[in-house]
Amino acid sequence: MSDNTMRAKMANTVRFLAADMVQKANSGHPGAPMGLADIAVVLSEHLRHNPKNPNWLNRDRLVFSGGHATGLIYSLYYLWGYGLEIGDLQQFRQLDSKTPGHPEYGHTPGVEITTGPLGQGVANAVGFAMAAKYVGAQVNSETAKVIDHHVYCLCGDGDLEEGISYEACSLAGHNRLDNLIMIYDSNRITIEGATDLSISENIAQRFEAQGWDVLEVDGHDYDAIDATISEAKTRRKPVLIIADTTIAKGAGPLEGSAHSHGAPLGEEIIAEAKKRAGFDPDKTFQVDEDVLARFRCAIEEGDLAEREWKHRLMTLPLAEQNAALEALNSPDFSRIEWPVFDKGEATRSTNGKILNAIAKALPGFLGGSADLAPSNKTELKDMGEFPQGKNIHFGIREHAMAAITNAMALYGPLMPFSATFFVFSDYLKPAARIAALSGIQHFFVWTHDSIGVGEDGPTHQPIEHLGQFRALPNFYVWRPADGNENVEAWKWALEKGDAPSAFVCSRQNLPLLDAPVKGSARQGGYLLSEEADATMTLMASGSEVALALELKAKLARNSIKANVVSVPCFDLFAEQEQDYIDSIVKPGTKTVAIEAARALEWYRFADTVIGMDSFGASAPAGALFKKFGFTADAILSRLI
Repeated sequence: MSDNTMRAKMANTVRFLAADMVQKANSGHPGAPMGLADIAVVLSEHLRHNPKNPNWLNRDRLVFSGGHATGLIYSLYYLWGYGLEIGDLQQFRQLDSKTPGHPEYGHTPGVEITTGPLGQGVANAVGFAMAAKYVGAQVNSETAKVIDHHVYCLCGDGDLEEGISYEACSLAGHNRLDNLIMIYDSNRITIEGATDLSISENIAQRFEAQGWDVLEVDGHDYDAIDATISEAKTRRKPVLIIADTTIAKGAGPLEGSAHSHGAPLGEEIIAEAKKRAGFDPDKTFQVDEDVLARFRCAIEEGDLAEREWKHRLMTLPLAEQNAALEALNSPDFSRIEWPVFDKGEATRSTNGKILNAIAKALPGFLGGSADLAPSNKTELKDMGEFPQGKNIHFGIREHAMAAITNAMALYGPLMPFSATFFVFSDYLKPAARIAALSGIQHFFVWTHDSIGVGEDGPTHQPIEHLGQFRALPNFYVWRPADGNENVEAWKWALEKGDAPSAFVCSRQNLPLLDAPVKGSARQGGYLLSEEADATMTLMASGSEVALALELKAKLARNSIKANVVSVPCFDLFAEQEQDYIDSIVKPGTKTVAIEAARALEWYRFADTVIGMDSFGASAPAGALFKKFGFTADAILSRLI
């Protein structure tokens, strides 16, 4: 049997596995997997990975940006030997199966990242490529390459229509990521019909303008695909391979049809397709032994590749290369010289000092802002520019920045942060949600936290944003009231390896607080000031904590005793045992929450909430706090 005859049999096996999965589930997307099957077979011959160890650092990364192509993804992971069985494919999209409707990182072995909405995977692939460039810059030498793998991304028309892909690919071209190869499944079909309903740009010229090399290939010609991937690996820029494919290739009357995108093909059409391809039309989930043996070569080849790589590490000519790799892989938090704060500052400033302290101690800690480093206070001083250094200039690309950073965090030995103004978190919410869903240790730095932004006006004043992100499961929003709370927040976040954390910081200076009376910031909330026989509890975060202390003094002059509770992390405080919560928010006291935001979530603890019910205005911060009732006198008049 010639190579191409065997390749065709392998590709048809993938096609029919995908079609059978969707048919049995009566749900899913058969078109893309069937159209990409030929490319997947040839790509298997180029991909360097080890099914025995999905976490091998120098493996090629493969990102399926179109997560709806799950039939292809799971078929390949089964065929390559990542631990899936035919029974798992038969449970596609069923409760508690290893094969959910879209691939999820940490759930199915081999899945590099949860891509989720279209376009995310393109930015994720850029993130993996950027991570490899940074790690390579730390551990490679002219004579010995420790990191020399590629990043492959399979994407479709929908991915390239989403704006995030433009942002990410622009940055990839700017940084000349020659380790990135993106294969564009150009089947010219979307859900509503032919792509000419909604897009008519020249994709090749778009990518060339962004600094990419562009190659084109017949996506069903095995030899041409092989030659094109080989050529892509020699280029000195990121490469887009435009693969001319047919959706639902081999599906008879549904071949090339939009109707094959997101619905089962039907048993008759599948049976006829199998018959034409020489498969048994009465069998489902058919995998012949010769096909499985060919795919499973990935196990021995990958294991050998990793063992050769490890041998290379043992014989590195430079001891500092080994030391650099070890330092990246084993971050030592005890080396961090935490700053000590003895005066009031804006928490964006204290946060900047903390970032620098961490970056000096941890080789894998790096990051950057969406063109806002001077305002976010995120510049890592004297630490160089990416890829040799730690300062990443993401440009004004918030959505791509967050998705790129998600991938960098999952690459292996890196602990990255991204930064922007809090109000612009709207532009990156999909990636923040994926970080929470996937348990990615991504550090979000969001400054200019409230109406305290002032003169820029309501377009720049975050109102509903705290509540939005506090509503996300497995996402920890920190709004520190001073530098000391900020330090404690970072200590907790660094140790919390399976969730993202956000640091929401003030533009304006905030006074230093006294030490806690009970509890600590690392429990999300603590008792800051206590009175015997208090009848009221004042709760606040960030800049409003100082306001709560001022209000407490005015209440005392009116013979009302109040405790003050600082809650730098609402999410973490809500997770504490009820006994702890009751020791901080004393049962029986009238509880008042104060926050210069929408603040509806505070009703979980409070009887009365002093928050925002409008979008703010344009004026100096002091005038705004007065206008919207965030003064001790204004709140006092509401309480007595």
